[in-house]
Amino acid sequence: MSRKILILGANGFIGNHLVEKILNTTDWEVYGLDIDDDKLDCLDNPRFHFTKADLLKSDDWVEEHVKRCDIIIPLVAIANPAIYVQDPLRVFQLDFEANLKVVKLCVKYKKRLVFPSTSEVYGMATDAEFCEESTNLITGPIKNVRWIYSSSKQLLDRVIYAYGLQEGLQYSLFRPFNWVGPKLDHVFGEKAKNSRVLTKFLSNIVNGNDIELVGGGTQRRCFIYINDAIDALFRIIENKNGVADQQIFNIGNPDGDLSIKELADQTLEIAKQFPKYTEQTNKVNIVVSDPEQFYGKGFQDIAVRVPNITKAKDLLGWEPTTTPAVMLQETIGYYLSS
Repeated sequence: MSRKILILGANGFIGNHLVEKILNTTDWEVYGLDIDDDKLDCLDNPRFHFTKADLLKSDDWVEEHVKRCDIIIPLVAIANPAIYVQDPLRVFQLDFEANLKVVKLCVKYKKRLVFPSTSEVYGMATDAEFCEESTNLITGPIKNVRWIYSSSKQLLDRVIYAYGLQEGLQYSLFRPFNWVGPKLDHVFGEKAKNSRVLTKFLSNIVNGNDIELVGGGTQRRCFIYINDAIDALFRIIENKNGVADQQIFNIGNPDGDLSIKELADQTLEIAKQFPKYTEQTNKVNIVVSDPEQFYGKGFQDIAVRVPNITKAKDLLGWEPTTTPAVMLQETIGYYLSS
């Protein structure tokens, strides 16, 4: 069945990979909006209708396209801990207020909503694995403004759930756990300063700067390759037999567990394999930095974050297949082979 899909944030990391997956494997029409288009390789595809604009200034466009499309996927968000601390009100404005408008439009026009929650909603939960149905969502005190992102996303989760209960909203929520791969962030140039952990390490390497491990890098995360993650997301969107209706899914790889120190070490070893960067990689040191000095006052970190993916396995018939070693090789190769 042909569908019309609206992707807000089509140029982002998830967005551009999802657009490519849909165009390459279906006959669906995709309507996209983003403030930039530098990651999109499909602008000339006749089934991709892209508008370059700011979500915060595009209310009329968004409403028109929510009415036009069958499935709405709002991917616009700030997902960077440094910005949570530096500009919490901007995070709230975009991640909560702007997306709440989209949620309400989906209710108004009875459209299916596929919404990105986040692994951050689990906060400082102490479960060995975080479960969508049973893990308590625990965050820190108000003075630690790093939690404004988590709280914004959690409240939207609760609002969407309530609209499902009271208004019959058809929705699926997915919670990404450290998705990485090509086109994750910028590594070269000014935009690299807002990169996430892996691409920040690569930016340091290409610029000959030391890698800073915040708090020593003992924090552990479960990383998943973007192709595996997009496969799961596509199955949620496809929604065969309604298996994803009004469900929340963790999308991560429990076997992709690495400490940030291990990630830094492996990134350096792989980077040395690329002749253009071998010499400068050998000069890069790993240093420890203070969390408050690195991020600013109001930061708080989480030691461990492991997803339980039983629901995704059972309902979607999905599980990740890419090893961490292949994930890192493919991602780093994308940047350093250019």
